[in-house]
Amino acid sequence: MSKRFETWVALAGPMLLIVIVGIASSFVSRANEIHFLNALVAVAVVVAIYVFVGNSGVLSFGQISFVALGAFAAGVMTVPLESKTGILPDLFPLLRDHTIGNAASLILAAAVGGGFAFLVGLPLMRLSGLAAGIATFAVLEITHNLLREWIKIGPGATTLSLVPETTGSLQATLGALLVVVLAYAYQRSPLGRKARATREDPAAAQAVGINVHRQRLWAFTLSGALCGFAGGLLVHMLGSITTEQVYLELTFLTLAMLVVGGITSLWGAVIGALAVSGLDSVLGNAEDGILPEGSRLVILGALMALVLIARPSGLTGGRELRLRREPG
Repeated sequence: MSKRFETWVALAGPMLLIVIVGIASSFVSRANEIHFLNALVAVAVVVAIYVFVGNSGVLSFGQISFVALGAFAAGVMTVPLESKTGILPDLFPLLRDHTIGNAASLILAAAVGGGFAFLVGLPLMRLSGLAAGIATFAVLEITHNLLREWIKIGPGATTLSLVPETTGSLQATLGALLVVVLAYAYQRSPLGRKARATREDPAAAQAVGINVHRQRLWAFTLSGALCGFAGGLLVHMLGSITTEQVYLELTFLTLAMLVVGGITSLWGAVIGALAVSGLDSVLGNAEDGILPEGSRLVILGALMALVLIARPSGLTGGRELRLRREPG
């Protein structure tokens, strides 16, 4: 079997899963459709996180801050102009007096996420290990508090509402596919290969002329842009959002998805996102009458711990999808 064919299989597998989920979401009731849309948006978020964490090997707790910025940027700028002055009177005039369409808001979300990731990544990408994890968590805290308290750029601690609900089955599917394709293109590019070299052995990579800081910054910035884009999909799916919805719980859930699936492969990111998202939906429904409130996070935490103990490389073993060679 040719190497080129195996390469295309590694991309076609995740894309096929996404298309299947997208098609299935069109044949269920509205009450159940939201679970499929959640899964597709989760794929976009988790794959965006994988672009940095999976390729660089640096654990980041701050990627959801870029999702939050993208979500609020896209949400604020698409609230109808006639309603914005009433529900968001304290915004900067540039934000209050202008509105944009759905596609433009997703581009804006990606630009805001990528731009902020580049700025904070300039100093932070010199860190590794525990220091990097703590520093990126600090970014999450700073972003959360800015969005919650600064009413010049958003609704503050209240709910951002009246956002057009444009992320249906088609947009969610196409959005997830776009993120997967860009993530795959990056990991196959020279930049992606250099980033993985810094993951495997930073000292050796530096010895052969690879700038570790620069490669991590590239990955961090692209991840931030894709996270921002995913945040735009999220807010247009929900129609309203609060700062708490893009904070600690989403950070935990998306990292659990990445760990369960396999942190070092695109296939693992997609499998983990779909599997854990499906389980989360089932557990969320069970909390309505069977399980105590908050049980789903306990169960998901236990699942992540079990996977880390029994299979540290995740369900996929941290490998891309491959077709086994036929014997004989």
